[in-house]
Amino acid sequence: MSAYQKKKKKKPIQNPNSSRSNNSGGRVHVVVVILFRYIIKSHPTFSRAINSILKSKPVKGSLSAAFSLQGSMIRLFKVKEKQKENYLANGGGPPVKKQTAGELRLNKDIAELNLPQTCTIEFPNGKDDLMNFEVSVKPDEGYYKDGKFLFTFQVPPMYPHEPPKVKCKTTVLHPNIDLEGSVCLNVLREDWKPVLNINTIIYGLTHLFTEPNPEDPLNHEAAKLLRDNPYEFESNVRFAMEGRRVGNTWYTRCIENPYD
Repeated sequence: MSAYQKKKKKKPIQNPNSSRSNNSGGRVHVVVVILFRYIIKSHPTFSRAINSILKSKPVKGSLSAAFSLQGSMIRLFKVKEKQKENYLANGGGPPVKKQTAGELRLNKDIAELNLPQTCTIEFPNGKDDLMNFEVSVKPDEGYYKDGKFLFTFQVPPMYPHEPPKVKCKTTVLHPNIDLEGSVCLNVLREDWKPVLNINTIIYGLTHLFTEPNPEDPLNHEAAKLLRDNPYEFESNVRFAMEGRRVGNTWYTRCIENPYD
């Protein structure tokens, strides 16, 4: 084979329909672009999604690009239609947040609450936040009779596999409640099991006020006084509930009938 033949290149065979295909693809592309501009003006919420599509890696061939954009447009319409269905399903309101397993269990516990007459429960953040609530305890007997003690409950996402965090917001002279509001209750610690519920904890709190336990204290000074001199302990508890000073601590008044 001569050198001339080696250098000679074969001319590609031109498809007579190629120009027609390119023109057709170009027209489709233009139509799709016009539709996209209309969508952006009519539905501003699509702007971000469309911009991300246009900034993505281009597809080779005008016809392929047109079909790619067309598919993206169809997906956007499906998303919008899904949003409309959710809106109508919720009675025209905002989408309903899907509840976690802990929230579902807590809903069940609250629905089955059987509170003692000395206790009340409130949800300061409304029905949309059941994981945080308050319980008031008003003992009708014992050292703390006629007092009102407020506890906050913070239920973790892992409930009931983890117990709620309970704090006493009322400063109280108590062997099982320290001045920072921490509560020493066995069902909030080592004795907690997933089969227990909110009702169990509330009954445990009421029991702390009718029968304080000096053998498992958080406030060691109060526990020692209860063991050594119950009469002086009772007197100091009444002073504290009346909002007086006991030792080096001033207490907030929490008693409704201090002289009954």
